[in-house]
Amino acid sequence: MTAKAVTRIALAGLALAALAPTAVAGDLVVKYDQSQLLRIPRPVASIIIGNPSIADVTVQTPNLLVVTGKTFGITNVIALDSDRNVIQDQRVVVVRDGTSQVSLYRGLKRETYNCAPQCNPSLMAGDDPKFFGEVRAGFQGKTQFSDKAADDTGGSSN
Repeated sequence: MTAKAVTRIALAGLALAALAPTAVAGDLVVKYDQSQLLRIPRPVASIIIGNPSIADVTVQTPNLLVVTGKTFGITNVIALDSDRNVIQDQRVVVVRDGTSQVSLYRGLKRETYNCAPQCNPSLMAGDDPKFFGEVRAGFQGKTQFSDKAADDTGGSSN
């Protein structure tokens, strides 16, 4: 590999790092495809999500929300009481959980694997479209198989 190629790779890595969401004190940091609990000081009547493609929120109890990271980025969640007063306006930062993930690069194409302890393909936004499609199809096939087995035995898939 030439020095010029190494420099390009290093610059690309720095550019990607600069684009990564950065959390500040007071932010709710949620890992991609995981959930965090958000406690609210007063009962919530309604919820507003700044960008529902980044995070999803469900009301667990009137004072407890479940925030799930759907894709990388920054958004906010606004909790309103029954009089439409703002109880809390919480910034949510969705980040990658890199503790057990390995990214394999084949040129510019990336594949992501979860390795805890064995490596298995993972669905990660930004992966090579062909790899992503194959992994998604495998996951969907497994889910359909499990749902059919549960239906055949009288079980519930919910």
